[in-house]
Amino acid sequence: MQQEMEYIYEVYKEKNFTRAAEKLFITQPALSMAVQKVEERLGMPIFDRSTRPLSLTEAGEAYLQHILNIRQLETQLEQQIQDIRNLETGRITLGGSHYLNAYILPPILAKFEAQYPRIEVYLKESSSAELSEQLRKQELDLTFNCSPEFIQGFKRYPAFLDHILLAVPKSLDCADATSAALTAGHIINGRHLEEDCPAVPLAQFKETPFILLTRGNNLYERSVNMFAEAGFEPKTKMKLSQLVTACHLANAGIGAAFVSDRLSLTAMSGLNFYRIDSVLTTRQFYILLPKRKYVSAAVQRFIEFFRKEMALCPKSDEILF
Repeated sequence: MQQEMEYIYEVYKEKNFTRAAEKLFITQPALSMAVQKVEERLGMPIFDRSTRPLSLTEAGEAYLQHILNIRQLETQLEQQIQDIRNLETGRITLGGSHYLNAYILPPILAKFEAQYPRIEVYLKESSSAELSEQLRKQELDLTFNCSPEFIQGFKRYPAFLDHILLAVPKSLDCADATSAALTAGHIINGRHLEEDCPAVPLAQFKETPFILLTRGNNLYERSVNMFAEAGFEPKTKMKLSQLVTACHLANAGIGAAFVSDRLSLTAMSGLNFYRIDSVLTTRQFYILLPKRKYVSAAVQRFIEFFRKEMALCPKSDEILF
């Protein structure tokens, strides 16, 4: 890619000329002059210098998209050449939420690295919305999602299922529901997936204080719909951005929380778990890839490896391709 495009892309990323110049190992005046030359050639500014942080103008948005297209073509060419060499090498930039990165990916990445030690994996962590945007810009090779609004427009493959349970502090538990209570051991052994495991109406917990996730999280949207199905507004004790934090606070007795059966629940002795009577408690996660992007051999190997590993897990109903 041309040097001037590298300069403009770095300014866009850093949103500051001084920081961009430091990353590029040139002086700030030299960087400003190089950008100004491009702007003079275009006949309009690329950056709106009146904003803090620096932002793109409409012309700048168009120019940046041109840069991104060139970067994507160069990356695809490198991947294709690498695959032609037929080497067990490559690089994967993978995005996941804290839940995915902490509980789903670690054992799989460890096994993948052992089998493919020459494939480099770069892991990014952010919210589902931000990861979807990064995937759209092709800053990631793949990510995971279960929200219908985020999976549209991407190439996708079924990845795994998880099941949402209601975790209720024993100190706050509802006497009407305790006969259906499950322990952490029951969840680990898959009792909640058996057909004869009783499902409890969420309405039985309408007097229980809840710890909910914040808007934009898939589990927040599902919980809102489950409360609507049950016909009541929850008594919200607090809202958090992380599922894992909500689970730990529930275990401390602060309030009930919706949790995934794939969390590490062995230490959650202060909780009773309930299977809730709603189809919304089952989530299908997908592996998402950008559309119209060359899929490298390294990424293909990871997708196949991930799905095979999840198929060995009793909580996954996935069919391999």
